[in-house]
Order: sequence, then C-alpha cells, then structure tokens
Amino acid sequence: MKPSRRVDPYWMLLPTLLFLFVFFLFPLGMLIKQSFFSWDLLTDARYVGLGNYRALLRSGELWHTFTTTLSMSTAVVLGSMAAGLGLALLLDRPGRFAAFLRAAVFSAYVVSWVSVALLFLWLLDADSGIFSGLWRALCGGRAPNWLGDPAWAPWAVAGVSVWKITGYALVLFLSGLQDVPSSVLEAAELDGASPSARFRNVTWPLLRPTTLFVATTSLIASFQLFDVVRVMTQGGPVRSTTVFVYAVYEQLFLDLRVGRASAEAVVFFAILLLLTGAQFLLFRAQEST
Repeated sequence: MKPSRRVDPYWMLLPTLLFLFVFFLFPLGMLIKQSFFSWDLLTDARYVGLGNYRALLRSGELWHTFTTTLSMSTAVVLGSMAAGLGLALLLDRPGRFAAFLRAAVFSAYVVSWVSVALLFLWLLDADSGIFSGLWRALCGGRAPNWLGDPAWAPWAVAGVSVWKITGYALVLFLSGLQDVPSSVLEAAELDGASPSARFRNVTWPLLRPTTLFVATTSLIASFQLFDVVRVMTQGGPVRSTTVFVYAVYEQLFLDLRVGRASAEAVVFFAILLLLTGAQFLLFRAQEST
C-alpha cells in the first residue's frame, strides 16, 4: 500500500528517529559539551575549553591507549575473521556432527563476557592453568606469566576475545557461503579450477559484502572491550591492556575526572568512526577493481 500523503513516510520514520535522538544524538551532544568542563562530581563544573584534550595529549596517555587498543583490536578482528571463515568452510556441509560443531562454536558467543573472563583466569593461571601445563609439557621450563607479563598480557586478552566472538563470524560467513550460487562453483569445477582457485576467484569475491559487515562489527566490538579487561587484568600489568573503554572507566569512576573522561570518550568515538569509514572505503575500492 502506497502512502496517501507525502508526509506519511516521515511519520513512519518518527519512532526510529526519536529513538536515535534520545539514546544516541542527545547523549553524544551532552558528552561533547561535558568534555569542555572540569568536574569531579562533588564541586561545581568549571569551563576549561580544550583543556581536557590538551591534558590528555600532554600526558601521553591518549597515544598509549590508542596504540594498545588498535593493536589488540587488530589481533581480535583478524583472528576472529580468519577462524570464523576457516570453520565456516569446514562446517558448511549437512549432517548432525557438523551441526553440533557449529552450535558448539557459536555457544561461546552467547556466554557472558564475565563468565568467559573468569573461565580463562583459571585456564591462564601461570602455575596451575591448563595452558601453562601444556607449555611445560611441550616446551619445557617455566611457562610465561600470561596475564602478569606486559609482553604476553595484551595478546592473552586478545586471544580470549577471539575465542569469544569467533562463533559470531562463523554464523555470518556460513550465511554468506550458502548464498554463493552452486551453479557458479560447479561451472568453475568443470573448467578445471582447483578448490583453492575456486575459493580465490569465485567464493571470496562473492563473500566481500559479508566480510565487510563482519569486519566492521568486529572492529566496533573489539574497540569496546571492557569486561574481559576489568576481570582479568584491570588494565595492567604496567597499563599494557588499558584500552579506551577501560581508560574512560578509570578517569570517570576511579579518578572522578568527568570532563577528561568525556574528552577521551569523544576522541574514542571519532577514531572509531574514522576507522570504520576507512574500512568501508577500502572494501569499496577492492570491489571496484
């Protein structure tokens, strides 16, 4: 049924637009406004202009938090996408066993972050954890302090995150694989294309929209890591796992620096927006070639 008046589509969009304004645009505007003030939740707010941003830049904290977040996020996105795509290619087949494995992998995604973090606290224990036992059995000597060594802790947390969200990538890649026309694959096989050639020249190009969606949503999720950091490392050791969201938490709830926390959140939002846009443009450029 076509709308009877030109204004009717806008009335239909009104609930969604109202939701976006109340829960996204208005809080974002208040966040930007608060970033120009110095406030400790106890005394009156004091206008400082760009003082909070300058303080973050002078301290070097912003750059350190950005590099830590970016490196961990890159590991999480690439690791979860590679694992999800590999498992999707292996499990894209009928049968109860394949269905059981798909459900088992996806079940990790629906478990809460806190539960996963508590589980891996035990698995990664430097003395009695399973990973330390495997290290001693295979490599000999003392196992690394997975969560207590600055050289290992960021990658341990990233590995836990990969394990958690791989099921999400698996489901989306499975959906993308099932949309690939079987006739195209059969034609390539009849032309003598090897399995790797069929994947490289047929399957992978058709999976690019799915890959873009998985990469974008995984990037956003990885930049929002908090629960696993809060439970497993509290941003340490030596701030080696202090990501953006945890840094904002420290500024706001531990140091009571509302303005500086708001400024850091604004920078975090801008960086995430730029990275998402760059990722989108990169995939669009690849599609046009």
